[in-house]
Amino acid sequence: MAKVTMAKSHLMGLVGDEDTCTAFLLGGIGELNNAREPNFLVVKKDTTIGEIETNLKKLLARKDIGIVLINQHIANDVRHIIEAHTAAIPAILEIPSKEHPYDSAKDSILRRAKGMFSVEDMR
Repeated sequence: MAKVTMAKSHLMGLVGDEDTCTAFLLGGIGELNNAREPNFLVVKKDTTIGEIETNLKKLLARKDIGIVLINQHIANDVRHIIEAHTAAIPAILEIPSKEHPYDSAKDSILRRAKGMFSVEDMR
């Protein structure tokens, strides 16, 4: 009998404003790991950049996280961490928020992906 192996599933991590986190948590992404650490950070007006940096680093170091979503206006404050992250998993995706539209010119991951392909590859 052949042995079937299942791929290990990964969670989504989230660093976002209150509206974004509420929407994703209502969608069911909220989880706690064995150490009772959540896979999200709600960034409020009084959240310091240091707290954002610490929590983002924790999410990027977790083995159960496959993708980290981060509001682009928050990503701008921790851009140095995002640009230093080179691992494929977890992937970091910058997303818009209700108050701040997406600006592809500021997305360092998109710039990195564009640099991987030439115009000839797209023909």
